[in-house]
Amino acid sequence: FDPLLIESKTAATAVLMLSSPEEEVLIKACEAIYKFASKGDENKVTLLGLGAVEPLYKLISHENPTVRRNAITVFGIMASNPDVRKLLRELDATNSLISRLAPEEDVVIHEFATLCLAHMASEYTSKIQIFEQGGLEPLIRLLGSPDPDVKKNSVECIYLLVQDFQSRAAVRELNIIPALLELLKSEYPVIQLLALKTLEVISNDRETRVILTEHQGLDHLLKILETKEFSDLHVEALAVVGNCLEDVDTMQSIQRSGGLKKLLSFIEVSTIPDVQKNAVRAIAKAAHDSENRKILNEHEVEMCLVNLLRNDNDGVKAAASQAISAMCENLASKRAFGPQGIPQLVQLLSSDNEEVKESAVVALANLTAASPSNASAVAEAEGIEPLINTLSAQRDGAVANAAAVLTNMAMQEPLRLSVLSQGAMHALVGPLRSTNSRVQSAAAFAVAAFACDADARTELRNANALRPLIELLRSRNDEVRRNACWAVMVCASDEPTAIELCRLGALENLEEINLSTGHKNNFSKGALEKLLDNNLSQKYGQMGYLSSNNIITDGFYDCGQIQPGVKFLSLEELSKQELTDRRAIIFINAKPQNTVPIPFCPNSVCIKCSGGELFCWSNFKNYSILKKGYIIFYVRKGKVKKEEEKVKEEDVQIIPEVQDEVNLENVPWSPPCDIVLLEYINDASKTILPLTTTWKQVVALAQFVADKMGGPIERDRLHDFSWELHISEIEFELKCNVVPIGKVKKGTFYHRALLFKVIADRIGIGCSLVRGEYNRAWNEVKLVDDSPQGITGLLLPPQEYVIDLMFEPGNLMKQGSAEADRYKCI
Repeated sequence: FDPLLIESKTAATAVLMLSSPEEEVLIKACEAIYKFASKGDENKVTLLGLGAVEPLYKLISHENPTVRRNAITVFGIMASNPDVRKLLRELDATNSLISRLAPEEDVVIHEFATLCLAHMASEYTSKIQIFEQGGLEPLIRLLGSPDPDVKKNSVECIYLLVQDFQSRAAVRELNIIPALLELLKSEYPVIQLLALKTLEVISNDRETRVILTEHQGLDHLLKILETKEFSDLHVEALAVVGNCLEDVDTMQSIQRSGGLKKLLSFIEVSTIPDVQKNAVRAIAKAAHDSENRKILNEHEVEMCLVNLLRNDNDGVKAAASQAISAMCENLASKRAFGPQGIPQLVQLLSSDNEEVKESAVVALANLTAASPSNASAVAEAEGIEPLINTLSAQRDGAVANAAAVLTNMAMQEPLRLSVLSQGAMHALVGPLRSTNSRVQSAAAFAVAAFACDADARTELRNANALRPLIELLRSRNDEVRRNACWAVMVCASDEPTAIELCRLGALENLEEINLSTGHKNNFSKGALEKLLDNNLSQKYGQMGYLSSNNIITDGFYDCGQIQPGVKFLSLEELSKQELTDRRAIIFINAKPQNTVPIPFCPNSVCIKCSGGELFCWSNFKNYSILKKGYIIFYVRKGKVKKEEEKVKEEDVQIIPEVQDEVNLENVPWSPPCDIVLLEYINDASKTILPLTTTWKQVVALAQFVADKMGGPIERDRLHDFSWELHISEIEFELKCNVVPIGKVKKGTFYHRALLFKVIADRIGIGCSLVRGEYNRAWNEVKLVDDSPQGITGLLLPPQEYVIDLMFEPGNLMKQGSAEADRYKCI
């Protein structure tokens, strides 16, 4: 057949020619397709649509070397398109491409095969294929190719492959280091740059760093840094140096050779921000090792880093701050940074760059940790206000570390007060509500540090910060939960905060934590105890026990045993409930009041101040007359008068200038004074307190309490002691479930035990209050027995006794005895 010359202006014809059996046709078709594909990505997509990839794939293994070469060249440029790469993966083309890297193949084939593999190595799936099909070894061999394009493509492909840890380990075993160091001598900057980038990645592994040092790799790197013509390579070279300096042996080696001094000098004299930044990062990496920190301290790296804080470039400032953070682990460095570094770092807190701000506050957190002098230096540099402002920064790391710095400052009382005076507790509300666990933990820790101050706790309550703090008790993060428990324990140091914490559900959360073996911590139990110790009404209701350290004060009330899951109501809420047949609530309030500004019981006829008598619990009547413009309170003067006596003019106190209508809802609620209880306490103070021994005081007080509560009861006649009817009559009289203890004249075990505890606490007798079953309760005291006969001056340990208040008042029964157990009804 005579030769046929064909002219075509369509790519489709050239693609059809790829199926020809004639080698000359195949060669010319591949050349035409190569030129067409080189003109742009649209043409590559067109060829893909025409089905050019499959026949080209077959041709890269053709017997004719020219056909193979031309087919490979097409693949080399077409593989830059992601759709083409996807089809190549489906065809498993990597195996054929790797086989084209054999030494006997033409250099052009090597060039475009490596180019195609480099394109494919940009995607994870192809990386795995190249690695598993043994592509690393021929690629490393081609790093020594005489052709620069082959070198460039090969090292680029390796750089992409070693992003995966498996490939990093493999190239180390294949002895890639000498080949990469040789590439650093290349006359082509792109090859040098790719070699440095590859060294940076693989030198993250310590084993590779050892090999690099053995081949004098640091010498090659320092030469690059010393050569001004290689300034475009300095950033990458410093990154490799930074990895190498993590090892102490390498640091010592570079120190002995004078390389470390050159490096520090290089940092100071360089005017390229990226170079300075990477050099400082190298220092920061090295400073993570304690021995390296000592070496750096010996070379006075601190002054170099402080000077860089004044740099105009934000990246350099951030890197210098990070290096300072790392160096702070060395105590000598921490002291050296203080005088000059802290003022510079404080200034950076006002930076508009969030990275700079975060890096600076991290450095300050490390500098002030366990360093009172540095914490004081922050205050002297006027750093408190910018630190508080940083609590509302955009970056969580900045917020967490700002809280850490303030916490470090709180260890010194003058600094703590200074921080609090500038609104720290209000500023911590935002971090407490953060969704970041690190910020939550730091904020809770800061609250624990500052809440030891009473004013701080008040400010915390006023800032509505207790609710988000309690929310942190439910965190799944152990550290957040632990710090929140710690903060609650500190906040519960005063009664108002403890009551508010309980109202918001802190007790329930702490109980749930303590029931879980995985969630409870060193502070959860302490927080629960502290919370209850400052809310004794709820403690006695839930735990049924008050120790001798739990002093009952005015406002305490006993509402009986609280069942799990039942909300604990306040005395005000209980007083507003309608009269029921449930157990009466006994309350304690011996605080004198001259007037009764509002009625205690909402069932009073005067609740709307329509005039007439205001309801009051006392042994005498209290009259209040409402007139337009005046409220007249009847106030008893001197001793209590009999009810039948008439009201005299001198007994009337007039309070003028009030509004025509009195809004009682705006008047703070408070329980009325129990005048009878006040008399009990006064009488006990006069008659019992002067007794010479605690034993005599306990016995006398027991008899006093029994006398006020119906006297001794015979055991066999206990069922005839109608105390329930008596209490019901009081409730009916008051039209309320809440009863002052002074009103109780027939009291059973739990009434007497409560009254004993109340009076004992007021006159200084230590005793506990224990709730039993079946309306039982008792008091326990610790007393010292008299010395045995014939022995004087013998100090015996105290023993615990249960006090009989019912049958033989004043009888002290040893704890654990049959008599005591019988009294408890055990």
